[in-house]
Amino acid sequence: MLSLSEPPALAPENRETRRTEDPIWERLKNEAERGLHGEPILAPFCYSILEAPSLEHALVNRLSSTLSHVSLPAPQLASVLLEAARACTSIGGAVRADMIAAVERDPACSRVLEPFLFFKGFAAIQTHRLAHWLWGNGKKDAALYLQSRSSEVFHTDIHPAAQFGKGILLDHAMGFVAGETVVVEDNVSILHGVTLGGSGVGRGDRHPKVRSGVLIGAGAQILGGIEIGAFSKIAAGSLVTQSVPPHCTAVGVPARIIEGAGSANPAKSMDQKLAEGTYESFDYVI
Repeated sequence: MLSLSEPPALAPENRETRRTEDPIWERLKNEAERGLHGEPILAPFCYSILEAPSLEHALVNRLSSTLSHVSLPAPQLASVLLEAARACTSIGGAVRADMIAAVERDPACSRVLEPFLFFKGFAAIQTHRLAHWLWGNGKKDAALYLQSRSSEVFHTDIHPAAQFGKGILLDHAMGFVAGETVVVEDNVSILHGVTLGGSGVGRGDRHPKVRSGVLIGAGAQILGGIEIGAFSKIAAGSLVTQSVPPHCTAVGVPARIIEGAGSANPAKSMDQKLAEGTYESFDYVI
């Protein structure tokens, strides 16, 4: 990951090499520059990117501006966020993977600039990444502040202890809840209104473990210390209280398990349709 210290001046002959070392950062700056000329009213947002020494600095600038409060102004909050971003070498890579996930999976997104500046789901996940480091490094109150402010601003509630991999698409974000012992692995796509919650019984490890490549549809409620197998699909509006094997679909209230997920990688395809005949094996009570 790039160092968060001010980068040294580059000799002219090294600039091209520098550009290829961090293509996502270069792409973001190029899109910000085009946005500056196309929408002058957004100049402050674009300059917050163009004047930053790294993508990590630009992200901290964006989040601290959005999440600051009269009791915790942006400059003070930025110093806390920068500490986390400097210390955790995996955050920068995860941020970049999340940006690419938005462009590749969201048909409404064509530029990395869009999630970086405007998407609540992207901002909520990045806020959580920083809060997670703070939580694990003796700064729990600062982490809880970020959780609380993120809930107010982005309308999500993600416990700082929850673990998220990279390449996460949290589309729309509204109403997403993740409990303390949640684990979400790499390359997972989650729609709005999803709960990764506890069963309400007992303490300890009590929340879902979502494996790689999973697609979770809007409004799905996944409860308890269960496992959602890799490359499975949770249909919109389903209530899931039992583990789901890999490459399967869970659908209904309560959810039934159907073999097959409709595609080899549901999180990437974002295909939420159910296979023809899915409901033929269901027993209906009228």
